[in-house]
Amino acid sequence: MSPTGNWSYPTAIRFGAGRIDEIADACREYGIKKPLLVTDRGLAYLPITQDTLALLDQAGLGDAMFAEVDPNPDEKNLEAGVAAYKEGGHDGIIAFGSGSGLDLGKVVAFMSGQTRPVWDFEDIGDWWTRADPAGIAPIIAVPTTAGTGSEVGRAGVIVNSETHDKKIIFHPKILPSIVICDPELTIGMPPEITAGTGMDAFAHCLEAYCSPHYHPMSQGIAIEGMRLVKEYLPRAYADGMDIESRAHMMSAAAMGATAFMKGLGAIHALSHPIGAFYNTHHGTTNAVVMAPVLEFNRSAIEDRIERLAAYLGIGGGFDGFYNYVNELNASLGIPANLTELGVKDPDMDWLVESALKDPSVGGNPVAMDADNTRRLLEACL
Repeated sequence: MSPTGNWSYPTAIRFGAGRIDEIADACREYGIKKPLLVTDRGLAYLPITQDTLALLDQAGLGDAMFAEVDPNPDEKNLEAGVAAYKEGGHDGIIAFGSGSGLDLGKVVAFMSGQTRPVWDFEDIGDWWTRADPAGIAPIIAVPTTAGTGSEVGRAGVIVNSETHDKKIIFHPKILPSIVICDPELTIGMPPEITAGTGMDAFAHCLEAYCSPHYHPMSQGIAIEGMRLVKEYLPRAYADGMDIESRAHMMSAAAMGATAFMKGLGAIHALSHPIGAFYNTHHGTTNAVVMAPVLEFNRSAIEDRIERLAAYLGIGGGFDGFYNYVNELNASLGIPANLTELGVKDPDMDWLVESALKDPSVGGNPVAMDADNTRRLLEACL
């Protein structure tokens, strides 16, 4: 099987093996004549990136790249990226890579024409209306992992380097104009990254499914996204050359990010400050805290999880699903707790305070406060 398609939800998506060859055509479709490819340092000189730059250069679009992107990008990376965009006279962004490259690329495009500081556009109330939409450069997104789904998102996550808080920068026009999902770009991804990114997609779907907000379209997408992860993540982890599994995991990643329009919850509220301070892999952190968060929310989601377990073919209702999550993590080499992940002697007061400030808190099925959030963090250690 070789899944291929042209989709228009939630944005234009060219999906299928080998479709990176259409990158120059995508630029022309949106009037981009001098793109800046934004990616992270680890990807900058790998063949998939250099081959993409060669495709652009051959089409007369240049081969400009900005790769000063940290695993958890901050405002310093952003400032450097905007400066490179302006100094190079660019007219569009190709956000290329994993969540870090995609997020920073999108926010560089957003900030390239703004006059206010980036923190003025945090995802709070209607702060996004402060932006000048005419100052947002066109964005083409090219994911090279199957996890964050940032390629179909309307926001980018940027760390405040002074406070270590992860801030969500939101605007509807941060949604890329076009996405190229080519599963061949994920071939060769190390097993541990396959596992962490795959569990990130699962966490997005799970939290969206459990969110108390009303959004039945997202609800349906979340359920099918989890089915794809259940079926294909173990295969992709075991055989990185399995293109069918890679393709379905790319779909699951985009589905997770589409579904969480319905909301996220405690998994991400914990993961964001932990990742910002300890520089842990986001998806892997989500996986580590997933089972404790399930137990934390049990009173509010037990019936819903029983229905999900039945759909996924997991026996035993809530307990069966809870055990499945732990068994899946173990089979993927995910650390058993935050201590094993490297979170040692944490500043619990700061973590609790930061978790409760995270926008994801509002989507958690059980209301979070200082006392129960501390107990939840302790259960994760």
